[in-house]
Amino acid sequence: MIEKILVVDDDQLVNEFVDETLTRAGYDVTSAMSGEDAIELIEIEDFDLILSDVRMPRMNGIELLKQIKRIASPSTIVIMITAYGTVKNAVEAMRIGAFDYVLKPFSPDELELTVKRALRFQDLQRENEFLKTEVGRRYSFDNIIGKNKVLTDVFDLVKVAADSRATILITGESGTGKELVARAIHYNSPRKNNAFIRVNCASLPENLIESELFGHEKGAFTGAIKQTKGRFELADNGTLLLDEISEMPLSLQAKLLRVLQEYEFERVGSGKPIKVDVRIIATSNRNLKAEIKEGHFREDLYYRLNVIQIELPPLRARIDDIPELTNYFINKYNEENHRQVEGVADKTLRILMKHHWPGNIRELENIIQRGVVTCKTNMLTPEELPSYLTLGETIDSGDVKLTMPVSLAELEKYAIFEGLKFTSGNRSKAADILGITSRTLRNKLAEYDIRQNALEENLG
Repeated sequence: MIEKILVVDDDQLVNEFVDETLTRAGYDVTSAMSGEDAIELIEIEDFDLILSDVRMPRMNGIELLKQIKRIASPSTIVIMITAYGTVKNAVEAMRIGAFDYVLKPFSPDELELTVKRALRFQDLQRENEFLKTEVGRRYSFDNIIGKNKVLTDVFDLVKVAADSRATILITGESGTGKELVARAIHYNSPRKNNAFIRVNCASLPENLIESELFGHEKGAFTGAIKQTKGRFELADNGTLLLDEISEMPLSLQAKLLRVLQEYEFERVGSGKPIKVDVRIIATSNRNLKAEIKEGHFREDLYYRLNVIQIELPPLRARIDDIPELTNYFINKYNEENHRQVEGVADKTLRILMKHHWPGNIRELENIIQRGVVTCKTNMLTPEELPSYLTLGETIDSGDVKLTMPVSLAELEKYAIFEGLKFTSGNRSKAADILGITSRTLRNKLAEYDIRQNALEENLG
């Protein structure tokens, strides 16, 4: 695309010099000898950039700039042309919306560089607006898939909650879409143009969580080589998602409670309070009331977080949404992998509808992604499904053998072994695929009393 530039200067020599320089540089240039002529052109044509002299008879550059801001495209960039004696006016023009100014006399290279920098900034602005629009579209409530009444009732509450500043607690099993809902709340709220910051409380080492949340001063601890802002500061005027809040150590829960009460905190190593305006959304796949009884979670913090509770249903409670979800993921991974899978065979869909879905939507998505990649025809058949979904078969994974039907605990153990086999023993990747935290995976393996050498032997 060739950028269109309007040059406005009552000095014919300057006008012709700028026109010739920018035309030679490859731009589509139009000239005007006065502010009035420029207004007539702007009213019938869009320009990417306007260069205007500050000092002109009748309508000066400042007045023209005000008119440009009123009638031109919001993305139009204005650069002022000024002599040394009118630099003060050019600075005033920048205060009311000009991008930059060039000082007479200027060279062709200086002019080209200034214009190129301005148009690059404009490209970034347009790209940013496009990305904001795409993010808003992606997290629109209309894009939440599912017509099951349990889910639609939940989203009636989500829509109401989004428009408030109330703290929200989203609960539900792993893989039910808690983060997706949190993002939808943010991008449909008055804070949508500000930051959305996520903290995974389960993935951060206990000794670093406080610094990650609240920041630290230089020298606060070994390795603190500079002052660093924490997630609360980065999320100021926006939304902070505390993912898997049940994993937060008790020692830090008291400090978090204070922030929720007073909206202020201190960086590690500082006694100076910092005020913030942050909307908190927390998620948990655990029963927090049970965690309170066991002494793992503060009751006062629970009630601070639980102003509005949104409980997401597991996939097994909305089986009638599986066909629509399946088609959505087929289309998604067709596009990503340049495939042309048209749908699922009837037998495949029956298998999917009968499954218990311990991994919920994330498990379904992983299965459909795998199926689209491995599919040899235009329909997903049972052959493209993982073996544990095939009814009536004996399933073997290392030392775990299952004969359908099975208990949920047995299926969970099998899924963990399959995940570790698939990732060649990489626990972090396996946990991500399984939709659980690395800490949960470690705990599960400890329950099974799996020693590392025995695990490696099974995975080999």
